Amino acid sequence: MLDIKYIRENIDLVKKNIKDRNMSADADIVVALYDEKNSLQQEIDSLRQKRNTNASLMKGKVPDEQRALLIEEGKALKEKIAELEKLFTEKESAYNSAILEIPNMANPKAPVGKEDKDNTEIKKVGKIPTFSFKPKDHVELGEALDLVDFETAAKVSGPKFYYLKNEAVLLEFALTRYTLDILRKKGFVLMKTPDIAKEEIASGIGFNPRGEESNIYTVEGTGTCLIGTAEITLGGYYADKIFDKSNLPIKMAGISNCFRREAGAAGKHSKGLYRVHQFTKVEMFVYCLPEESDSFHQYLLETEEEIFQGLGLPYRVVDTCTGDLGASAYRKFDIEAWMPGRENGGDWGEVTSTSNCTDFQSRRLGIRYKTDNGNKFVHMLNGTAMALSRALVCIFENYQQEDGSILIPEKLIPYAGFDRVSSKPLI
Repeated sequence: MLDIKYIRENIDLVKKNIKDRNMSADADIVVALYDEKNSLQQEIDSLRQKRNTNASLMKGKVPDEQRALLIEEGKALKEKIAELEKLFTEKESAYNSAILEIPNMANPKAPVGKEDKDNTEIKKVGKIPTFSFKPKDHVELGEALDLVDFETAAKVSGPKFYYLKNEAVLLEFALTRYTLDILRKKGFVLMKTPDIAKEEIASGIGFNPRGEESNIYTVEGTGTCLIGTAEITLGGYYADKIFDKSNLPIKMAGISNCFRREAGAAGKHSKGLYRVHQFTKVEMFVYCLPEESDSFHQYLLETEEEIFQGLGLPYRVVDTCTGDLGASAYRKFDIEAWMPGRENGGDWGEVTSTSNCTDFQSRRLGIRYKTDNGNKFVHMLNGTAMALSRALVCIFENYQQEDGSILIPEKLIPYAGFDRVSSKPLI
C-alpha cells in the first residue's frame, strides 16, 4: 500500500494514477477517514486522561457529595470512551479497507492506456517461423499426438482443466529442470512452495481472495486460499521480517501449482492450454534495497529472455500500460511469444511478466531492513521464469512439422530424452 503521508501530500498525482490505471479507488475518502480516526483517537486519549485523573481523586479523601459527583463523572467518561472506541474501530476498519484499494504509483515511463493493445513494444527477438503447410494450433497437435486430453478433464474436473499425457508429461518436467538449472547457476535459492496461503498473505501481495471479481479460489471456512502464483508464497516467506542491510538482496525461485478462477476470461485467446484453471509455474522473486530495484527489474527481464532464447522461440518484449499493471506493480514488462496456431496466421501471446512492486507489498507485509535512521521497507520484485502450460503451447506450435510431428528444442533434448514427438496409435 502507499504511505498515507505520500497520499496526503500528493493527492492530485494519486488521483491521476488511479484514473490512468482505470481503477475506482477514492483517495479523498482515504485521507478523510485517516483524519477522522486520528481525531477520534485524540479525543479518546483526552477522555482517558480525564478518567485517570478522576480515578486518582477517588483514591483520596473527598467529601461524600464530591465523591458522588466523581462517581457519576467516571461512569459518564467510561460510557463516552466506549462509544468513541466503537466508532474508532469502525473508522479504522473503513480506512484500512479503503487504503488497500489505492494502487501503487506507476512509473512515469509506463505507457498510459486501458488494455493490452496500449502496451508499448520494446523489441522483437528471433525469427517468426514460416511453414510450407497450414500450421495447426496446439490443441489439434496435442490431441493428434495423444499429448493432451481436454475432453476427459472436462468430465472429471470441469472446463479449463486438462490431462497431460505421454511425452508431454516428460516435456513439462524437462522444461522445469531446464529452467531451474539456469536459475540455480544465477544464485537463486530454489524452493517448492505450498499451494495454499493465508488470505492475509494473498491480500498483502495484492491479490483479492474475496468477492465476485476475485481470481482466487478460497478454501471455505479456513481463512486460506489456493495460490494463483508462487509470488504469494515467496512474497509471504519473510512477512514481518526485519533484515540486516548486509543480507540483501535475496533471490528466490519457487515452483508451485497455480490455481485461477479466470472469471470473465473467456475470449478468442483462451483456447486450450493458454488460459486454464490449474497449471505449474516457476516464479522468480527478489527482495532488495530501494535503490537496486530498477536494476533488478532489468535483471529479471534479461533472465526471462535468456530462458526463452535458449528454447529458440521468437518473442517480443512489451512495456505494460497503466491499465494492465494490476494494483501492485510500479512497472511491468511482458514477454509475448509467437504462437503460429492462432487465427489469421498467428499472433503474439503473453508467456512471462516481471514486475517491480517497489515497497507496495512490503508495507502491507511489514518487511523492512535496518538503517542508521530507523527501519525502512524493502523493495519486492517478481518475474515468471516459466509458465509450463504456455511454454508447451509455444513449443507445439513453433516446432510442428508437416508430417504432424513436433521437434524438441535442442536445449531440452538432454532433459527430455527424445528429440521428436511422432504420431502413434492411441492406446
